This record gives sequence, structure tokens and C-alpha cells, in this order.
Amino acid sequence: MSDSNLPDDRTLTQEGLAPTRAGRILLIACGALAREILDLKAANGWTHLDLTCLPAKYHLYPEKITQAVRDTVAKHRADYDDFFVVYADCGTGGGLERACAEMGVQMVAGPHCYSFFQGNDSFAITSEDEITTFYLTDFLVRQFEAFIIKPMGLDRHPELRDMYFGNYEKLVYQAQTNNPALTEKARECADRLGLAFERRFTGYGDLETALRGL
Repeated sequence: MSDSNLPDDRTLTQEGLAPTRAGRILLIACGALAREILDLKAANGWTHLDLTCLPAKYHLYPEKITQAVRDTVAKHRADYDDFFVVYADCGTGGGLERACAEMGVQMVAGPHCYSFFQGNDSFAITSEDEITTFYLTDFLVRQFEAFIIKPMGLDRHPELRDMYFGNYEKLVYQAQTNNPALTEKARECADRLGLAFERRFTGYGDLETALRGL
């Protein structure tokens, strides 16, 4: 699937992405990672990897992720030689890792996408000094309203901002791509939350390393 055929962010958020049955290994990923994975597939010629994405809105409801991954593996068992789950723990409290172990399925390492984008080892070091930091990725910058503003009710009650973010000091934009428009929007997101702004180019980090290993 080319980027021109990639569903828009709203579709990836609400519905996810169906597999094409073109590869031998099915990647089961968060819809928020679809662009990055497809870019890596195209750049590296990884035609043996196929992709399906669960709705990115599960980012807001992590209790749904583990069962949804189980259901996806069961649904496609007969169609693929192997599976790889492109979720980190993502708020499942270890549930996703246990489910993958039970199913004999590998998954990307890390507590969340912010960690594996920066690189898990690097993030483990820097995060100790960044407990008052709020992170955004390319996808979350593009979908800032849908994932931050509206779920927190800040569109209706902007006065709640300081209650939610009063203990944060800065917003770190983890940039997967060099996109000046996204950088400017990320800066606006920081201003809107009353936080200092830092752009940190991560590229694809451990996501690329994990997929290359397949």
C-alpha cells in the first residue's frame, strides 16, 4: 500500500487498517504507527511484511488492546506464516506481553511508543529527568484535537488546562520526520498547553530495528 492509498488519520483513528494478504508475516499495529511502518516497508523493500492496524483510538482505551490483538491473531492464523505485534505495553499492565507469549507471537519491546521511537535504552536514561515532560509523536501532533483536547474536555472547558498540565514543564515533540509544518504545529500545541517546547528528532528508533530483524 502506497502512502497515496493510506487512509486518512480519522479512519486510522476510528477504524484502523485491514491487511492486504500480500506478505508472509502480519504486523499487528496501532493505527497511529501506520504511516511510519508503511514508509519503512517501502524504503526497505520489505514485501514479506503485511500490515493491519487496530483503531488508533485504543490509545485512549488501552484495556481494549490485548483482546483486540488476540482476536486479530485468531482471525488471520490461516493466512500468515507468522505475526509480529507492533505495540509496546501501551498501558496494558503487562497483559499484552503475556498474551503474546501465550500465542507464541513476538512484539516490539518497550513501555510505549515514545520509548521505542527515541530508543528504549536512551529513553530509560532521559526519562528519569523528564517526569514533568509531555510527549507527542508525528501522529499525535496531527491528531492533537482528537487525542488531547477533546478527550480532556479542553475544547469545552479550557480553564481545566492548568489542572491537567500544571505539573508539567515542557512538551517534547518526538519528530519521526523533518516536517517544518508539523514542527510549527507542535510548537502551537505546547503554547496551547502552557508548556516549554522542545523538538527531538528520533526518526523511527527501535521500531525500525525491530522490523529489520524480521
